[in-house]
Amino acid sequence: MRRKLNTHAIGDRYETLAFEYLKAKGYRFVARNVRNKCGEIDGIFKDGQTYVFVEVKFRRNSSYGNPLDFIDYNKRRRISRASSLYFKYRGLGMDTPCRFDCIGITGDGRLRHIRNAFYYTP
Repeated sequence: MRRKLNTHAIGDRYETLAFEYLKAKGYRFVARNVRNKCGEIDGIFKDGQTYVFVEVKFRRNSSYGNPLDFIDYNKRRRISRASSLYFKYRGLGMDTPCRFDCIGITGDGRLRHIRNAFYYTP
């Protein structure tokens, strides 16, 4: 009998796949699963001098739609606010360059990376 992985283990596996993809593209890893009172950020990388806040979405079955369609206004808002708090805790100014990227992965292994997927959402 095959054991079913819990959703956190599945999420970790696909986040690792996404983060390895970014590292291969030359991004420098900063942090993973950063949590604060405003929300959670799946990954933080640097692309040159720009901080990149990364959200990873996995959907086993693509018939549910593009995984990136599940990053709604509220999710963008939580990520944006969590990024502001991250900057504050690290002593980084609000003029520090940053962007929000998303990586969608489907059950058949297709990975789609969208740079600047959304703007800061207050």
